[in-house]
Amino acid sequence: MLIGDGPYGPEILFVERAANMRTHAGQIAFPGGAVDAADPDLAGTALREAAEETGVDPAGIEVLGSLPTLHVAVSGFDVTAVIAWWRDRSPVGPTDPREVASVPVVPVSLLTDPDHRVRVHHPSGYSGPGFEVDGHLIWGLTAHLLDGILDLAGWQRPWDHPRSIQVPARYLTDRRSTGGPDAH
Repeated sequence: MLIGDGPYGPEILFVERAANMRTHAGQIAFPGGAVDAADPDLAGTALREAAEETGVDPAGIEVLGSLPTLHVAVSGFDVTAVIAWWRDRSPVGPTDPREVASVPVVPVSLLTDPDHRVRVHHPSGYSGPGFEVDGHLIWGLTAHLLDGILDLAGWQRPWDHPRSIQVPARYLTDRRSTGGPDAH
């Protein structure tokens, strides 16, 4: 979770996953992926993945810490969110269009605007927080982590919790296989 100072206050960097990915196709997420043997620690993994996916320069990033590891039952993965401050901004964009379609950097003021907050419902019965941003829906684990970090930072604003939407069909694709570079 890379947070920096922008023209309208704090901003958070996301990736839009490519539409042809086997899992989470087209969804908005934080940069991330699996640990490589050469990574010194989880913060090193986060910095490497962010650089690989967005071209961000890790030299301008200060790791602040991490959230407790979460086990995601639906995927079977353990996820550790690393929180970092984007001290020296560098240009970003998709480095591999087969994996990342875009790299939105979203002002916190937009994420906390009550008009952009919703409760999201998935056909499986899942219900959780959501954020409507520039024609996209941030939902699932990304939205839970985002909601938590906004709360921890004291940035939350009251919003209409009963306002709800269904997960759009374009986000319900899942072309899972037995593995591969995007099976995380």
